[in-house]
Amino acid sequence: MNQKLFSKDFTLVVIGQIISLFGNATIRFALPLYLLNLTGSSALYGTVTACAFIPAILLSPVGGIVADRINKRNIMVILDFFTAAVILAFTLLMNGANLILLLTVTLMLLYGIAGAYQPSVQASIPALADQDNFMAANSIINTISSFASLIGPVLGGVLYSAYGLKPVLWVCMVCFLMSAVMEIFIKIPFQKQASDGGILKTARTDFAESIHFIRKEKPVIGKAVLVICGINLFLAAMIIVALPYLVTEVLDIEPSQANRLYGFAQGALAAGGLAGGIGAGVFASKLAIHKSGNLVIACAACVFPIGVSLILFSSAIINYIVVTVCCFLIMVCSTLFTVQMMSFIQTETPQNLIGKVIAVIFTVSMCAQPLGNAFYGVLFEICKGCEFVPVLFSGVVSLIIAINARNIFQRFSAQ
Repeated sequence: MNQKLFSKDFTLVVIGQIISLFGNATIRFALPLYLLNLTGSSALYGTVTACAFIPAILLSPVGGIVADRINKRNIMVILDFFTAAVILAFTLLMNGANLILLLTVTLMLLYGIAGAYQPSVQASIPALADQDNFMAANSIINTISSFASLIGPVLGGVLYSAYGLKPVLWVCMVCFLMSAVMEIFIKIPFQKQASDGGILKTARTDFAESIHFIRKEKPVIGKAVLVICGINLFLAAMIIVALPYLVTEVLDIEPSQANRLYGFAQGALAAGGLAGGIGAGVFASKLAIHKSGNLVIACAACVFPIGVSLILFSSAIINYIVVTVCCFLIMVCSTLFTVQMMSFIQTETPQNLIGKVIAVIFTVSMCAQPLGNAFYGVLFEICKGCEFVPVLFSGVVSLIIAINARNIFQRFSAQ
């Protein structure tokens, strides 16, 4: 174990993540926005983004199993090169193919790659940092993700509004190529695990082992996953669908300005994640697991001002400001909760299971996301002119889940 957090290898992981996640945030901002601009349909937008999550759900457990059995550095390098190739293929085909189908397939590939990629990054932290630095290391990785998500949509929105989609695609492709080259020089300690039988048998065994650990040995982790599922289904999915739909289609804002403002709103989301990540590092010693439910309650409470604003105010700018500020606060609290949960899981999970357990958590929690995206896409379409209805519905259900989450974590700390 490294006693110093910022070793050469951890620093290279950090820099590689900055570049790779910047490209990821930008491309995942630009492509769905391009679809929404073309069609103006929240239902189609929700359906396509829901489909995009399916490969991420399927490939996340594969990524966790592979992360425990193959050098994590090699996984990161290969997937970054492959992402650059996917973007290049989309750029070359976008003028001659069925664009909606091409967008759907491309987003599915990008989300699938991300699903396989993230378990490797999270599982590398225990190999590059000692246990006392887990919270700080997770805080740094989350801060990087938020920083990239802050810069990516803002610059992507400006570039997209001024020059269109293609320059955004080229910038993203260069980011993934640079990240892949840099990651070649990372050295992550790796010990090959014994394999019992073929690939499918090994995968089944590994997956069953991680499920048993979550359900029987550490059931509080399983309960935390159910909480995350509920929040993804009823709160995160609402934000994902509502933010672009409200800003670009509902509020009375000129189209090119709306795209820029949506980029800034996405930047505000990322700024909230950045603030939450920094806060998690600064206040690491005060983030007790029994208090984590309060953070989920705070997330749910921040939804209600959005719905109230849509009822009370006709001004597009006032509604935009309320939506943006509330999304910022939601991201601050949710990032603090995420860092807290990830550090807890890494501390409680044996080294040989960490990749698989994280992958199972990602997989199960992500299952709710496509369902929520499709649900809110249709719900906003049905509630045209009364967009406050799905927003307030999200707030009420999320608050009920959050109160139950607080009770779960308080009982655990009392044991």
